[in-house]
Amino acid sequence: MTVSLTQLKPTETSKLYLRPICAPAGVPGPAARIGGAWAGFDQVEVIQRDGASATAARTDLAGLQAWANALGASQRARIGDLLAHLTDPRPALAGIAMDAPCLMGVLNVTPDSFSDGGDFAAAEDAIARGRALRAAGASILDIGGESTRPGSDPVAADDEAGRVLPVIEALAGGGVISIDSRKAAVMEKAVAAGAAVINDISALAGDEGSLSLAARLGVPVILMHCRGEPKTMQAAPAYDHPPGEIFDYLEARIAACEAAGISRGKIAVDPGIGFGKALEHNLAILSHLSLFHGLGCPVLIGVSRKSFIGHITGESAPKQRLPGSLAAMLAGLGQGVQMVRAHDIAETAQALAVWRAIHVDGI
Repeated sequence: MTVSLTQLKPTETSKLYLRPICAPAGVPGPAARIGGAWAGFDQVEVIQRDGASATAARTDLAGLQAWANALGASQRARIGDLLAHLTDPRPALAGIAMDAPCLMGVLNVTPDSFSDGGDFAAAEDAIARGRALRAAGASILDIGGESTRPGSDPVAADDEAGRVLPVIEALAGGGVISIDSRKAAVMEKAVAAGAAVINDISALAGDEGSLSLAARLGVPVILMHCRGEPKTMQAAPAYDHPPGEIFDYLEARIAACEAAGISRGKIAVDPGIGFGKALEHNLAILSHLSLFHGLGCPVLIGVSRKSFIGHITGESAPKQRLPGSLAAMLAGLGQGVQMVRAHDIAETAQALAVWRAIHVDGI
């Protein structure tokens, strides 16, 4: 429900969120910029959640400040924190600047991933693929040895490590590598082999040793939202307000990381498109991506070849979903998303270059 700002009457137990209404990238003179970078905004949508109900109102930044000044101390502080998180420049992640979009290349060393299972299961094929992804424009190679597609079964840690370690060792030194794993034992071996980032679909909550390990290793982490286990996560997922609920989950995981000794400057977040979400949930998240900048971390999206594109277009073959993948990626860039995880890096890099030339570099 949308109302005027004066009709929002948050109590001390209401949850408040800010969604920047982004101007076209590169437009000069916006009042604020997401992460100090390319996406500017003059207006925000204030979202108030009370239990299962959500109410929203749009306002400019001056109106927001005047409204916030009349709130109680805790809610006034909440608005101040969200605004600071939205606009504070993001530090580099594993040496990669976050003031321009970067591409993460998917490298699945698995026999059963949803779109490329078996294509690069052999180490020599995966190593060649990794080099090709880098040459095409990938700033990070995301190497995983366990499929987490809907309906997948877990893989033993030794098997997973055996798949990824030779590939990481061969590609280490040529650029940044992230290990895509939810197991502490695999993470530790991968970092020792040369991985510089931990990318965990369970947000360091799936293995009781992951959080303390990541803190001890001191490497950046990517926290993703996934409701349930991959085996059953698509069995009738339900949300009252998907963006708000996922924001709350990631906010709690960031707090857990900070309590463990991982600074916010070493954290990126991923709302987890397709992980325990139906089509309407994915679309709600994608239309509210700018909200997640209120977590104060770089935002990553993984939309490449995913089933929501097939649900919209009728395309059943994942490898034929490149046009839809690019459309979703570009929508994310317009909302300030700093990181894009993709299979088709050459094509994604070309789309990104044209988008930048039109919306950022050419202004």
